[in-house]
Amino acid sequence: MDDKFRETLSYDDVLLVPQASSISSRKEISLESRFGKSMLSIPIVASPMDTVTGSVMASAIALYGGMSVLHRYNTIHEQVLMLKEYLFYTGREGLENPFDYIAVAVGMNGDAIERASKLVSMGVKYVCVDVAHGHHTMMRDTLKQLRDRFGSDIHIIAGNVATKEGFEDLAKWGANSIRVGVGSGSICSTRIQTGHGMPVLQSVLDCASSRHSGRAYIIADGGIRNSGDICKALAAGADYVMVGSLLAGTTESPGEVIMTDKGKVKTYRGMASKEAQNAWKGTHNSIEGISATVPFRGPVAAVLDELVVGIKSGLSYSGAIDLESFTAKSRFIRQTVGGQRESDTHILSNK
Repeated sequence: MDDKFRETLSYDDVLLVPQASSISSRKEISLESRFGKSMLSIPIVASPMDTVTGSVMASAIALYGGMSVLHRYNTIHEQVLMLKEYLFYTGREGLENPFDYIAVAVGMNGDAIERASKLVSMGVKYVCVDVAHGHHTMMRDTLKQLRDRFGSDIHIIAGNVATKEGFEDLAKWGANSIRVGVGSGSICSTRIQTGHGMPVLQSVLDCASSRHSGRAYIIADGGIRNSGDICKALAAGADYVMVGSLLAGTTESPGEVIMTDKGKVKTYRGMASKEAQNAWKGTHNSIEGISATVPFRGPVAAVLDELVVGIKSGLSYSGAIDLESFTAKSRFIRQTVGGQRESDTHILSNK
């Protein structure tokens, strides 16, 4: 078929094939992975959103062994304060090397270099150039400025991109890790507003086939709804997954708990939503996200516990003892619409 009308795959379109296993306990399975010079206990990165990752969430994720990106939707001074609070919370818990588990977000223009310079001077090792459409000449220019300023002293996370070509360009421009996924977040309306996007699973599969895969980490970003989706992303070639909605509504996410007639909720919003743009810069431009509420879910550690159990179970079904062997051994099949219905929980009522 003409590539202009190429058929692509989403998470719901595929299943992983169960394989022979000799694993007797999930305790045998390791989810450790290297992120630059850091060793993470889980392949999860908290998204740089103002209703997901502030200092409290970042410290909780770090203490669990994951990575977070402190959002940039504030002044430099406010982001510095968030970082200081993160260092205070993790220091109080005795975490060694807290800078191994935290990245800071910057944009592509304005105060990006000044913001990065201030935060790197405090000890930050990971800088995330955080934009919706990262396959752009402004990204190239920003990455060059960061490399000219810091050389190889920092690990640069960049994105987002949806294609192999975008992944390869960002890798050539100097990114160490690349966020892969456009328009798939639960509160993202980019595809509706612009008609553009691509299923994240397909984007990951394409980027994993790049000659730069292995040199630049792939971070599957958007559309992750459960541990099964995480397993599929990792099997497709992602090194990590970035999550927002799965962490929203927890005790540690920014924002107050709101009492409603349906129970406790917290706000969760896309950073391109009208509400987020107005709160951040006092005005709004193109609206490519929404603001909503999600049920209050309690401590984030309980959410992570549940995800880790699911991921480890996923590895065991493929007979994989670690993430590297899981990616190597995994086999996908495509499922029909009937298969998708069968895959979901279902029960027949006697009424």
